[in-house]
Amino acid sequence: MSFGEPIFLLALLLVPLAFVAYVRHERTRRAAAAAFVMPALQAAVAPRTPGWRRHVPLLAYALALTILILALAKPQATVAVAVERASIMLTTDYSGSMQATDVPPSRLQAARASAERFLAQVPDAVRVGLVAFNQSARLAESPTTDRAAVRAAISALQPSGGTATGEALALSLGVLAAQKDEDGQRVPSAIILLSDGKSVRGRPPTQIAQRAKDLKIAIYTVTLGTAAGTIDVTRSDGTTVTRPVPPDPVESREVARISGGARTPPIPRRLSAPSMPRSARGSAIAPRSARSPRRSAAQRSRCSPAGRCCRCTGLAGLSDIGKDPRTNQ
Repeated sequence: MSFGEPIFLLALLLVPLAFVAYVRHERTRRAAAAAFVMPALQAAVAPRTPGWRRHVPLLAYALALTILILALAKPQATVAVAVERASIMLTTDYSGSMQATDVPPSRLQAARASAERFLAQVPDAVRVGLVAFNQSARLAESPTTDRAAVRAAISALQPSGGTATGEALALSLGVLAAQKDEDGQRVPSAIILLSDGKSVRGRPPTQIAQRAKDLKIAIYTVTLGTAAGTIDVTRSDGTTVTRPVPPDPVESREVARISGGARTPPIPRRLSAPSMPRSARGSAIAPRSARSPRRSAAQRSRCSPAGRCCRCTGLAGLSDIGKDPRTNQ
């Protein structure tokens, strides 16, 4: 507890001083009574002595004075309450490799289905934005509670170009770092990265992941596709060549590890986008069949101090988003 006007607390010294003055007055009164009449005659002159009830008004006055002084000092208490305010940035790859059909109907459709399910399950008070990227990154939708706007931006993505994952993460971090609450403090934030390929343009994603760690913004990565993924590329002479476009789970794992997030395994070939079920803790990003088998509590406790490794929880860390960082509730 604290006080808005602690200077008034000095007035509490009046209470013990008043008590001391009252005790001295009582002693003086008794001495005066003894001097007025001989002790042997006191019973006849004053047969009844005042009882304890005559002290009650003074005690009530002292209590009222104490309460008044405390009220003037303006006592304040900080109460920790859970709040649901957070910002999450969906950072979605729409490079040319996202048209691969190793995840039917295509990797991009699988990413859309994942994002759609996530938007359907995330709390309404949480703001969700979208950064779309290929060889460059752009802010398609600022963090908002308008789910329809985010869905429309996701639906408009068409695969083309290369992959600049680092630039997309940097843009996402910049937007999230600027999100403030009514007290001017940065709100809890996280990034969900949906990508399939190795970054070939811009800054290294691991470098941006270190910045995310410093800002305490975790990056949850979702690797789309399989090692057998291919796309057909049309050459300048009109001929078509098939090129392999395997995902890069190693880079995704490093980005998640450095930033403090989690990585979900690649989506298996047999799973189509519309049938993708929800993830372990309600963040509809990775299919359950793509994850490792469910582990026991004892096995999870060996993974990390909190039992929260990516194999056990997928994107379970997103359940902490929306809590007040000052109260951790």
